[in-house]
Amino acid sequence: MDELRKRFIQGFFILIAFIYICRLFFLQVVDETYKLDAENNAIRKIMQVPFRGLVYDRNKKLIVSNTVVYDLYITPKKAKVADTLRFCQIFGITRQSFDSLTHLARIYSPVRPSLFLRQLSREDFAKVQDAMVDYPGFEFQLSAVRTYDSKAMANALGYVGEISPERLEKLEEEGDEYYRQGDYIGVTGLERFYEEDLRGERGIKYMMVNSRGVEKGSFKGGAFDKNPVAGKNLLSSVDINLQAYADSLMQHKVGSVVAIEPSTGEVLAMVSAPTYDPSQLSGRTFSKYFQTLNLNPLHPLLNRPPSAYYRPGSTFKIIQALVALQMGVITPNTGFGHAGSPIHCSHGHPVASDVQKAIQYSCNPYFYQTYKRMIYNNSEKNIFKKSALGLQKWDDMVAKFGIGQLLDIDLPNEKKGKLPDVKYYNEVMYKGALSWKFSNIASNSIGEGEIIVNPLKMANVAAIIANRGWYIRPHLVKGINSIGAIDPKYKEKISVGIDRRHFNTVIDGMVLAVNNGTVSGDGRMSDIQMCGKTGTSQNRHGENHSIFIAFAPKDNPKIAIAVFVENAGSGGAHAAPIASLCIEKYIKGHVDRKAIETKWMNKSYPNLLTVRNELASKPKTKMKPDTAQKVDEELFLTTPTTITLPMGGSQKKNEVKIPMNPKKAINSKPSVKKQ
Repeated sequence: MDELRKRFIQGFFILIAFIYICRLFFLQVVDETYKLDAENNAIRKIMQVPFRGLVYDRNKKLIVSNTVVYDLYITPKKAKVADTLRFCQIFGITRQSFDSLTHLARIYSPVRPSLFLRQLSREDFAKVQDAMVDYPGFEFQLSAVRTYDSKAMANALGYVGEISPERLEKLEEEGDEYYRQGDYIGVTGLERFYEEDLRGERGIKYMMVNSRGVEKGSFKGGAFDKNPVAGKNLLSSVDINLQAYADSLMQHKVGSVVAIEPSTGEVLAMVSAPTYDPSQLSGRTFSKYFQTLNLNPLHPLLNRPPSAYYRPGSTFKIIQALVALQMGVITPNTGFGHAGSPIHCSHGHPVASDVQKAIQYSCNPYFYQTYKRMIYNNSEKNIFKKSALGLQKWDDMVAKFGIGQLLDIDLPNEKKGKLPDVKYYNEVMYKGALSWKFSNIASNSIGEGEIIVNPLKMANVAAIIANRGWYIRPHLVKGINSIGAIDPKYKEKISVGIDRRHFNTVIDGMVLAVNNGTVSGDGRMSDIQMCGKTGTSQNRHGENHSIFIAFAPKDNPKIAIAVFVENAGSGGAHAAPIASLCIEKYIKGHVDRKAIETKWMNKSYPNLLTVRNELASKPKTKMKPDTAQKVDEELFLTTPTTITLPMGGSQKKNEVKIPMNPKKAINSKPSVKKQ
């Protein structure tokens, strides 16, 4: 028994020893992973950054590409600079910069390479390459910067910048370990929205080095190396020729142009004015140029189409007409006189005897009476409950046009705008239920009051009307690497719940508005039938904002457009000509009205800077690139207004101020200014 126990114990220890020997053999001979780790002191791991994906326009014309540059790295413990002055002269830096950069590198790590100078061009690299033998401890790594074949579309494209510590920390918390401090990342626009597609996959290269850090060749013949994979290419829906043309029309102006192909929801052009030179935000000029843009009181870094807020003004009357026709509170032949309306017309037109003439002349009293019918279209007896019930039904129908909703365009920083509802009036404006009625919200009837939109939203409204009742979400990319490879939501048709026959009535009114209504002569074309609606958005800082939405041709529309020009005045006189020129350029490929084209390219509004002196005089703080679009946008929304309330008969003069965040609206009654 004792002998058996002895042999069992011996066998157990022999088995354990055998297992250890096998494991050691595997780790030291078979598995190269631990060998690689053990030899880290003699192996340099080099991360290889992939080229970002390219961006093309809808006709496969290259918009954004990459240019090879060289980053200079320093390993402080190995760095030797005998003549600092000569080194600074070679690289074009000051002695103070040299000392500062060297100090930061030592803090990071005395023995590990860290970034010293970014983005030397091929020419700069060629000039200094021969001199590098005198400066051990410095080495170059290949990198790339974005290159722009056109200055158009800067705000929509966005820019690439060094990742901020806050964003890096946030991504790490989300489990994204792709980035390191000092890496570049999409900050705004398409560059940010499609970052994961554009960035590609990193490569890794292992190099053998001697005790002095000199590279002696690749480790194991590159067996462990991983080649970088370039980012995916974006096939944009934008027509870069139309984009550049619209940009030229908006020079010397502040505002937006958004053009959409109605049948697909593809954005043909997206202009934010003033804009900037995207090439100056790519390379060593980034910091200086960014701060210049950030301190500009006209906010060139703000991408206005999805982010700026305005009241829609009279362009909203089209939605009012469609909703009222669908509700049945009016018919195409319903007419209203001017009597009984506290909101007066300033166009001096005849009485609107039907819907078409109301749209043709943009008749304020007509839409006041129409809105009143919609709000009171229920059997409730209490005037306050009646108003709340009517507003909720109206709200539900208007929301289907995208008002007060996100359209989910493929851009960051899209703003919802504001469609005031019962809760808003109860909790924000009047602090209690049953404390307001129709007379308090009458300004909504003509697109003023608490209704807030952005230019993108109104371009989409134009597309809805062009399609006679439906839309596809606006989007700027029609394919990733191949046409059609996009999110399925950008192919889905969305109905607004209005019968097609009502659109025909409204469209006929839009034709009249263009041919013989509120649109000026410069906004008309003899060979293309444009259907449009003018608007004037009230503004406390100088002249009102000019708005025009349209589509063309009337049948089988090819383009829907919205133009916003700040501080310009009447929509028919200022925004409409710009829209008509863009439509002509897109449909015909050229513009025949050369005199009108020249006039509007050179047109400027000198009061723009004057009305912003107050903003410009405010102290500015330096802004980080990651927060570039969080600017003071309140200038788009404040306005002095006047209304005569139908109940009580007195005239009250109020100043309504609606902040950029509609939830912060102050407790003030809505008001309306004569149009």
